[in-house]
Amino acid sequence: MLSHYCVSLQDYFRLPTREVRVGSLLIGNGNPIRIQTMTTTDTMDTDATVAQTIRCIEAGAELVRITAPSKKEAENLREIKKRLRAAGYNTPLIADIHFTPNAAEIAAGIIEKVRINPGNYIDKKRFDVIEYTDSEYALEVERIRERFTPLLRICKDNGTAMRIGTNHGSLSDRIMSRFGDTPMGMVESAMEFLRIARDENYHQIILSMKSSNPLVMVQAYRMLVRKMDEEFGEIYPLHLGVTEAGDGEDGRIKSAIGIGTLLEDGIGDTIRVSLTEDPEFEVPVCRDIVKRYSDRKSPAAVTPAPALSYDPFNYRRRQSAVTTSGGDVSIGSAQVPVVVADLSHESEITRATLAALGYQYMPETDKWNISDGAADFVYAGSRLLNFDLPGTLRPVYDFENWNISRPTGAFPVLDAVQYVHSGFPGTSLHFVSLNLSIDGRHAQLLDRLKTDRCAVLVLQSASVDAFQQIRSFINNLNSNGIQCPVILRKDSNEGTVDEQLISFATETGGLLLDGMGDGLWFSNAGSGLQNNRVSGRTYMEVKNSCQFLNNTAFSILQATRTRISKTEYISCPSCGRTLFDLQETTAKIRSATQHLKGVKIAIMGCIVNGPGEMADADFGYVGSGPGKITLYKSKEVVKKNIPSETAVAELIKLLKENGAWVEVG
Repeated sequence: MLSHYCVSLQDYFRLPTREVRVGSLLIGNGNPIRIQTMTTTDTMDTDATVAQTIRCIEAGAELVRITAPSKKEAENLREIKKRLRAAGYNTPLIADIHFTPNAAEIAAGIIEKVRINPGNYIDKKRFDVIEYTDSEYALEVERIRERFTPLLRICKDNGTAMRIGTNHGSLSDRIMSRFGDTPMGMVESAMEFLRIARDENYHQIILSMKSSNPLVMVQAYRMLVRKMDEEFGEIYPLHLGVTEAGDGEDGRIKSAIGIGTLLEDGIGDTIRVSLTEDPEFEVPVCRDIVKRYSDRKSPAAVTPAPALSYDPFNYRRRQSAVTTSGGDVSIGSAQVPVVVADLSHESEITRATLAALGYQYMPETDKWNISDGAADFVYAGSRLLNFDLPGTLRPVYDFENWNISRPTGAFPVLDAVQYVHSGFPGTSLHFVSLNLSIDGRHAQLLDRLKTDRCAVLVLQSASVDAFQQIRSFINNLNSNGIQCPVILRKDSNEGTVDEQLISFATETGGLLLDGMGDGLWFSNAGSGLQNNRVSGRTYMEVKNSCQFLNNTAFSILQATRTRISKTEYISCPSCGRTLFDLQETTAKIRSATQHLKGVKIAIMGCIVNGPGEMADADFGYVGSGPGKITLYKSKEVVKKNIPSETAVAELIKLLKENGAWVEVG
């Protein structure tokens, strides 16, 4: 039995899972983490689907999923598979099924794997609230058994694997009525189907718990692992993904937080990054995520699990605070996490430099224009800044430099040795930097922190197990009653945009999801990005490393919903059901609405991925037919079948009517 939800919380261990064969590919049981994607073409366009599948395979996809919304698409999988095999491509194919059991049964006899969504495969989602007695509920489960069993038997006879893929936004009305819109509802939705499969002695099953919210996703997978362990004494392989992640920087960050958090705990046997981009561009991001664990070695023995000072299944911010004499600087759990911008490696720091941090100086008025994504502190290292900063930006200097002149409104950062031995009185706010991979003076440091009410601890580690090290240390702080704020520092040396986004998001995002962290401090000194030399394929040009780091920090806080500074887009990755150009439309909507701080807008290609999977959004833009759009406010239809040519303007009108619109400037 697992002590919590994974093998170890202190060290990296792959979670042992049952081995499943998908065609010639083995998944789970310590096999490599597999990479997959999904085509966006019309499945009935055989030429286009085959061509795109080949591009995905050549990009590195080990499995390719193709939508089969009805029997005709399911039948056409035979021709698609035939052409791929004739061309020498033996990559396993997956049929994506939503509403149609008949289509699943056809596909199961043709290709290597079918994916069903228990929320809408037999159950329905009409947003009805229905009260079930226990006997009525049991009868509904038996109805599922009756309709689901034929598919199981076809899969068993043909050696076809199955993914039971729960989506947070498409839980059935029956599950919602009993469990609500919760991670536990997601788990129970999948477990009902898994229990039936086990009764049929069918075990070629992979499961997933997808959500557009990384916190919900992570909690659901953790609960599922614990539930399978308790009920069956074994774990089935898990496919990881953040659904409707979006595009560009935000899509990559949101995916890395959700997927990376679980992979750090050894959870996950196959992944997909769902981007609103061509599917072959998803694969390199998957590869960048997976390669972090390709050579990761586990210790010979498992470290005994400690008592947890936090709940990994329910979010609660760690309690922390500092006491300052003037009260004008606040860091801790009563405030949103802060962002520390690192300018210590800049050759020159001027007012113009601060534009990259969200502060635009206007010399004609001698005033600053401050954006919602403006850093809170600026670390200048060993140099004192020779100009006045805007009032919302506070300088941080190395202790030696700060100690000479004690500049007003500035704060020192001390390393662990200085903090323990310098005799610094610590009567005003100060930062204490601790690198867990090299500094072993924890006992003395903890003793000081117990009584120091003005310290902010800056934690980092260069270890491959940095995530586990920092989490364990913060757990230790809590167990010792130490409530100093903690800023998560990460120095990245990776040379591409994707690699750095994944590195920053994985190692800090998962900690934020567990309520740990009162700020972020990023640096990429010495990397290709820091010197504006971006290698490999990239979706953006990094002209300013400081701006990139600042934007990344705010995007991670946004994705973990710990600090909202911009509009959030929940955008599906497109597939053969999409009824409009999703990438072009997403760009148009983003351009028109990106100034609406805190508003969540869902952009869904079709009705299948529409009202259910955008459940977390404030407003929705959903394809309802060729050239037709339906607009939603939350889950309610507001305007139906609007011509796509005028739909963006109608969305803006809807935002205005509901008080969600503000004028630019």
